[in-house]
Amino acid sequence: MNEPHSIASQSSANLAGDTVTARLEAVRRSIADTCAAASRPAGSVTLVAVSKTHPADAVEEALAAGQRVFGENRVQEAKGKFPALRERFPDLELHLIGPLQTNKAKEAVLLFDVIQTLDRPKLAEALADAMAKTGRRPRCLIEVNTGEEPQKAGIAPGEVEGFLAACRETWNLPVTGLMCIPPVDDEPAMHFALLADMARRAGLAEVSMGMSGDFETAIRFGATHVRVGTAIFGARPYPAAG
Repeated sequence: MNEPHSIASQSSANLAGDTVTARLEAVRRSIADTCAAASRPAGSVTLVAVSKTHPADAVEEALAAGQRVFGENRVQEAKGKFPALRERFPDLELHLIGPLQTNKAKEAVLLFDVIQTLDRPKLAEALADAMAKTGRRPRCLIEVNTGEEPQKAGIAPGEVEGFLAACRETWNLPVTGLMCIPPVDDEPAMHFALLADMARRAGLAEVSMGMSGDFETAIRFGATHVRVGTAIFGARPYPAAG
């Protein structure tokens, strides 16, 4: 099922010299077409436009085109970019999609509306403490290491049930879904199928999976959120740190 030339990849290539607005519209069309082909309702997939390493003016162009949900990898970068934009666009929703250090938990809770990378007990504890102190309760997604890669963050599939229970019962965290990043060299479909099945069995409504090269496959397997950066904003202007 792996598609070497996905709709998103073609759109990104064909519109490489075009605007953020045009690329965004191409991705939206791809999402709508894939939902229709998979007999999924229109609007059942949320596009998270991944703006990491891209300047505020690129985000502004996407906002002007109606995009409201964005993803950032780093607290400090998002802190320098989004507060001013949020003043002008109060309905903006910001997702943290990169790793979070425990000493940044309070800043993350204050800045983000969704934290997609809840990946260990120490972070769960830090987030619970930050939420208690700030009164903000951003939704949390558990990051699942579906490939059980030793170098990668995330909860192993066999430990998700226990970790979810602890997040709810011990730390009272608002966990609403699961997230994964499949191994680079693996067929992503099997990882997407696993994550969607785990979310169903746990009664979790949100499944964040799929990026620029494979989001159509993720939608077919039940993604509720797709994280698309390059196909919208183009190549990163500088290397992402961390």
